[in-house]
Formats: sequence, C-alpha cells, structure tokens
Amino acid sequence: MNHSNRIEKIQRFPSPNPNIKLSVVTYWSQGLQIKGLLVEPKVDKALPGILYLRGGIKQVGKVRIARIIQFAYRGFVVFAPFYRGNEGGEGKEDFCGDDRYDAFEALKVLETLPSTDAGSLHLFGFSRGGAMALFTAAYHPELVKTVVVWGGVTDMKLTYEERRSLRKMLKRAIGGSVYKYPERYEKRTPLSIVGDIVAPILIIHGVYDKNVSIEHAYLLEKELIRHTKSYETWYFEDDHHFAPAKKRKVTHDLLEWMKRQ
Repeated sequence: MNHSNRIEKIQRFPSPNPNIKLSVVTYWSQGLQIKGLLVEPKVDKALPGILYLRGGIKQVGKVRIARIIQFAYRGFVVFAPFYRGNEGGEGKEDFCGDDRYDAFEALKVLETLPSTDAGSLHLFGFSRGGAMALFTAAYHPELVKTVVVWGGVTDMKLTYEERRSLRKMLKRAIGGSVYKYPERYEKRTPLSIVGDIVAPILIIHGVYDKNVSIEHAYLLEKELIRHTKSYETWYFEDDHHFAPAKKRKVTHDLLEWMKRQ
C-alpha cells in the first residue's frame, strides 16, 4: 500500500459512516514518524483533497473524527496530521517551528494518494493551524489551490502578548519568552512569507475572538494587500468557537468557496 517512500503505513480505523473510509496514516517528516487521520469518501473517482491543519497543542484542539467527516461529506478527501509527538507520533511539537514540516510532508502524502485529484489540493487551518496553512502555501505554492484560515494565528509575538494563560506553554514549546528569543517568535510568524503565496486566501474570523484576536486577521489582510494577493474576508460577530449550527453552515460555505476558485 506504499504510495511513496513518504508513507510508512496505512491502518484502517473503524468508521461511524459506511460511505466514509477512515485510516491512520504513518508518514515521514524530518526523519520522524508522524501520524494523521485520513478520511476518504467511498466513490469511484478521484476527489479534491483538503489538508486539515488543527489548532492547539497536544490534547488541546486535537483532531476530531466528527469534525473531519463534515469536510469529507462535501466530496473531499481529508488528511489531518496530528503533528509530531501526538497520538503515537515521534518527536516533540514546537508550535509552528519544525513541526511545520509535518504539514509540508502531509501535503505531499495527500498529493500521492490514488483517491485524490492532485490538481485540486486545498489547505484549511484553524487557530495555530492557520499559521501552519500559510507556511505550507508559501512552501508548496505549486501544489496549493486555495487556503482557508479560520480564527488563524498570524503573529506569534502577538499571541504571546495577548494570551497570558498560554505563556507557560509557549515558553516550553519555543524554549523561552518573546523577550528572550524574539527571533524564534518571528520565525513562527507567517506574515513575512505572504509574498510567496500564490493561491487565493479566505480569512474567517470572529470579531470578538478572545483566543486569537481579530488583529491577527487585520495584520494578514494588510500583508495580502501590500503584496496584491487575491483574498476574501468573512468576519462574524462571534468568538473563537462558533455555535455548532453556525460552524456547520460556515464550513459548508467555505467548501463551496474552495470549489468555486
């Protein structure tokens, strides 16, 4: 079942839906074995692919099957990496540092799958996954058709400043504070690589987001304008997490947006 030397193994996983196949894929990233969830609708043709880049760290914001299936239902193959050090993967998450390679390599995995239309690969990033999506779009401009950033972190220095409760975690993941190692936070800030992105970008954000302030979206917008990039914004009167019905509706709309591009 080896589609490329990137994939170590693919294990079937029980699916809550007979029309959807679930697997856990073990793949290589920087010499480490990383795991991710692969969700494939059971159809006879290749489908567009989505790389789903989760937010949070470790157990916070982990990949949820029900959420990923919402994307697959609309006719997409979805691959959601757990990032290094999670769910049996090797290495240690460092919050958009080297673990960004887990996203870069996951996109290549998605590209090689027989179930995927390699000419139609899309990125979806939520929260810290937003930064991962932007880095991936800049690293693989030739592969990425669209990028959706929902409640996305775009400035890691700003995240340190505005999220007091996260400082301990950030110091642990990054090795110190923003004052001690400003360059490490700068390296994790995708605003500097916006010029390398080719794909159109959709920014979704709640104006009352207390986890990732709307300022992150405005900063990204400013850079996109500066580089005359194609983008759209959907701003809602919401916090970081939308109510379930609204989340479903916006998810449906963003997938339709992807298909239209």
